Amino acid sequence: MLVVETVARIRRAYFVQGKTIKAICRELRVSRKVVRKVLRSEATEFRYERGDQPLPRIGPWQEGLDQLLAANEAKPRRERLTLIRIFEDLRGRGYEGGYDAVRRYARGWQRDRAATSVGAFIPLSFAPGEAYQFDWSHEVVLINGTTVTVKVAHVRLCHSRMLFVRAYPRETQEMVFDAHDRAFAFFKGACTRGIYDNMKTAVETIFVGRERAYNRRFLQMCSHYLVDPVACTPASGWEKGQVENQVGLVRERFFTPRLRVKTYDELNAWLLDQCVAYARAHRHPEQRDQTVWEMFGAERPNLVPYAGRFDGFHAVPASVSKTCLVRFDNNRYSVAASAAGRPVEIRAYADRIELRQDGRPVGEHRRCFGRDQTVFDPWHYVPVLARKPGALRNGAPFKDWVLPAGLERIRRRLAVAPDGDRQMVNILTAVLSDGLPAVEAACLEAPREGVHSADVVINILARRREPEPPITIMTPDALRLRHAPAADCARYDRLRRAV
Repeated sequence: MLVVETVARIRRAYFVQGKTIKAICRELRVSRKVVRKVLRSEATEFRYERGDQPLPRIGPWQEGLDQLLAANEAKPRRERLTLIRIFEDLRGRGYEGGYDAVRRYARGWQRDRAATSVGAFIPLSFAPGEAYQFDWSHEVVLINGTTVTVKVAHVRLCHSRMLFVRAYPRETQEMVFDAHDRAFAFFKGACTRGIYDNMKTAVETIFVGRERAYNRRFLQMCSHYLVDPVACTPASGWEKGQVENQVGLVRERFFTPRLRVKTYDELNAWLLDQCVAYARAHRHPEQRDQTVWEMFGAERPNLVPYAGRFDGFHAVPASVSKTCLVRFDNNRYSVAASAAGRPVEIRAYADRIELRQDGRPVGEHRRCFGRDQTVFDPWHYVPVLARKPGALRNGAPFKDWVLPAGLERIRRRLAVAPDGDRQMVNILTAVLSDGLPAVEAACLEAPREGVHSADVVINILARRREPEPPITIMTPDALRLRHAPAADCARYDRLRRAV
């Protein structure tokens, strides 16, 4: 094969230096045929490519080898045979050639197959308000000094390329609901179509083609926001390429170097500011004369109006222990004492836990994402204290219980009394019937009168429950009697004698 340097020297020697073909052949040690070929073709490069590859041994077995290679390619990756196993199978059918011929043919077969399925794509175009894409990513941050892998929800409007990012401790269904609600509230609307991968929180069964069996709660959310969900082909991330690219962009620009925050609220507020700043500073990839933020402003009127918050909870049944505790997500939460011993429904939201029994609430807590932690509400155990007042001193729910100022003052003064625990329990029990504000006001009034016993506090509450005396109505002068009737009780005596 002639290298380009030799071709260049031949051309310069003949056309510039005026040397003869014989002199060029002698100087460069090439044949006259080669020199004439270079001078006549005026090409600067020559390549040799074999037009037809003879396969003397493989030829009769080419069809069978193609079938073996295709069947092997269709198997799961862990079950595929190596080329040496395919070669042994072919030898068992009568092939007498060597392994190298099979290996070269298999490499060429794989190369030709890859050429027919190379990553060539068609650019997509979306109308304003037509579609958005949703995806998750995992990022590493420092929260309050601890390295944490957070789950980041990504939402992207396909037309304007406006992005929304929010971090969560979990990737569960209630987090999906919360991410959609916050994104649509930020966008002030939703698109008519949502593009997802086949995440388990949305898709329960994948059928042939585009058919999917969606999760019932996920469909309720889509119905609330008037969104038509569309699931991509499995392992085909390019079908939602915009949000896939957004994952890499956000990781590079927002999470590098590693972020240091105190809480999730601080992290999410910072991420929202970064989304707006990025949209204001960067041009739209198609409309180069406008920023992403300007395109987003133009797309907003085409969005489906925001329908309000969806009640996005994940409901699971649970049993209540005798200590009025319910176990959920590796943690324990307290419920009202009246719910002990009967099943409850746990409604898990992104940031809180609601507990219901027969449709009525029996507890609500801020959600805990640690492990083996117990979250108490001391008021849940106040009815039990009426029977066991001694538990007020050592009960786990009442450790470090911060009471309102008035109740705490009474509690400190009753701590030295012989029956102080029982008196304090009587005051706490009154909260269940009179309410905390009324009991707090009574506890503030009692010390002003120089006493601090439970009987005085309950007496104050009873006086406040009594109806106030009716208001005296002032009679206008125009309605006053000028001659008031005189009372004559003797008439009743006359009636009694007559009878």
